[in-house]
Amino acid sequence: MLAIVYWLHRQQSWDNERVERQLHRSGWSASYIDAGCGGTIQEVTTVTKEGGTALEMTHTHNSNYNGLYHAEVHAYNGYSQGQTRFYGFWFRLPETWEFTPGVRFNIAQFIANFPNTCDEWMPSTMVWISGNELWARRKHGSLCPSSSQRTTNINTGRTVTAGVWHKVIIQARWESNDTGYFKLWFDGDKVIDQLNVPTTIEQDNPFQFRVGLYANGWSNGGYSGNQPFRQIWFDEIGFGTTFADADPDEW
Repeated sequence: MLAIVYWLHRQQSWDNERVERQLHRSGWSASYIDAGCGGTIQEVTTVTKEGGTALEMTHTHNSNYNGLYHAEVHAYNGYSQGQTRFYGFWFRLPETWEFTPGVRFNIAQFIANFPNTCDEWMPSTMVWISGNELWARRKHGSLCPSSSQRTTNINTGRTVTAGVWHKVIIQARWESNDTGYFKLWFDGDKVIDQLNVPTTIEQDNPFQFRVGLYANGWSNGGYSGNQPFRQIWFDEIGFGTTFADADPDEW
């Protein structure tokens, strides 16, 4: 098991018309595990959707640890205001996954750094599992005070099944006014289609795209259920300027 940060071996940028960041560590700007949480990130060959490798993220709850539980890969150029982008990935829960009512496990997020402000690392859009349902959110408003941030949580109405590969694709027009839109497909079905809505905050710092296991239901000492060890596999993660960049079935 590996629990260290892997830095980018080859740089990619939005200067290209088409950019894909696939699952190998070399295609990512970084990966991150909170110090002390005991999480892991590793490339595995035993559980894959297609090809020879996938990414496995794990966490083990520690009652003596009161911090956050991140185990994610990062792409620094996730989005900026005014851009339209597509993002996609496969994910799989183990057959023994316990669906704990009301407990969230985040699988993808967009986050930006705002140094020396009221909210130095602020996530905007997030995608997570709550119980056995897939949820997402979008955020708009102003960064500070944090009470001026406006969050819209969205229940996709779809069930996540343990032991099955699920595909998520996101399309977003990133705008802080009502010219944005947010769409999400789950296993090929469009389950979110929100048009003429704000999709990001007013401050235009570049947002990272992160994929992995963020056990935010355990953050700061929170825990419930009977399964302290959690793992999720991810395969064929991609993003770009077209639907084909993000859809693994079109690669």
